[in-house]
Amino acid sequence: MVRLQPLLDSWKSVRADTAQAVEDMPEAELDFRPVPEVMTFREIARHILGSSHGLTGVLLDGLEKMERQEVTKRYPGIPADVPGALLAAELRTRLDERLAALAAQTPEFYAGIVTRFDGQRVTRLEMIQTIKEHELMHRSQLFLYLRLKGIVPATTRRRQAPK
Repeated sequence: MVRLQPLLDSWKSVRADTAQAVEDMPEAELDFRPVPEVMTFREIARHILGSSHGLTGVLLDGLEKMERQEVTKRYPGIPADVPGALLAAELRTRLDERLAALAAQTPEFYAGIVTRFDGQRVTRLEMIQTIKEHELMHRSQLFLYLRLKGIVPATTRRRQAPK
């Protein structure tokens, strides 16, 4: 069984490492992409911010169906060329705001059923887990891009730090 507070705490940790990855990538490299067919580092970070903010906004507004236009209209207004420091700050601040709003919801809110983009019906709590997992997948992309630039991600630096 997924419990709310550990899920929110875990997401906060994931987001801290996402924001740190943005801070670790040199400003001049934010538009790096390893091949033309994939998003740039900055685009991935903006996608993490926008999608998580939009999806949680749909949940908090009580909508029961995930629809792209409803999600995207809740994206924060972050310009495409946002500097890395501002993007990292927005990643932290926007999640903190959302986590506070989510923590204030009732058990009945989390038991409510929503329909995902793929038509699958899940509880709101399960949807929060899905949003966090979506961020983890894209955070892995950011980490790969860092590695391609010779930068060790914060999670590895912590693990390798002398005890």
